[in-house]
Amino acid sequence: MGEVRFVRMGFGVEAVEYLQAWEEQRRVHAARFADEIPDTVLLLEHPPVYTAGRRTADSERPLDGTPVVDVDRGGKITWHGPGQLVGYPIQKLPRPVDVVAHVRRLEEAMIRTCAEFGLETTRIEGRSGVWVLGDPVEQRPSLGGLSLDLDPRMTDEEFDPRLNGPEYAPSNAGQRREDRKLAQIGVRVSKGVTMHGFAMNIDPDTTWFDRIIPCGIRDAGVTSLAAELGRDVTVADVLPVIEKHLREVLEGAEPRPRETEPAAAV
Repeated sequence: MGEVRFVRMGFGVEAVEYLQAWEEQRRVHAARFADEIPDTVLLLEHPPVYTAGRRTADSERPLDGTPVVDVDRGGKITWHGPGQLVGYPIQKLPRPVDVVAHVRRLEEAMIRTCAEFGLETTRIEGRSGVWVLGDPVEQRPSLGGLSLDLDPRMTDEEFDPRLNGPEYAPSNAGQRREDRKLAQIGVRVSKGVTMHGFAMNIDPDTTWFDRIIPCGIRDAGVTSLAAELGRDVTVADVLPVIEKHLREVLEGAEPRPRETEPAAAV
């Protein structure tokens, strides 16, 4: 992959309204499709806003009627706001597009970024994003009563069997104190060019997530880099580090078309 351009759109008091950023994504997407610009990553913060992907159920939306922006990305409902670093990579990929490989590259950049700050994170099978694992079985407290094994491979409609393999830790469901999601990913590919992207919790007020079922996942929690490290970390601290690792991962990648299954013999 060639050069990647980074555009810092706005942070803090200059945070970018979601609809404004969405319109800018569409403009950059059209320019990238026309080969007028190189692959581009928009980086920013949003004022507080809930956004819902195409598969969001009514039961996952805020119970108090808080407004939600419905968008054309994959995934379900999430929150964006202060203290969260949002990235929208707009890249041209070979066809047929390998969306999972694109997701893995974004995860890798964030995992490397967390490691640079001293936090070990991972992927979890069947679920996109970056995670902090909960307690192993042998260390979890005994709660007494029934033990329910809510295996997402059996019950979670968002479980994606393509997100398996050595890069992904086994699901925790029913086996550890809840895993905690530190970064979420929701993407769309149109005309072979990506849109939307990732949101990494640096030091947000995570109680905003209490009003919804984040990403439609009911058996896991939400966390942030600052909360896990137990010290102050800001979006400004993380910004140059995530840029460095995105550049390494994206410019160093050799995207290939998704492998297609051979046609069955007739």
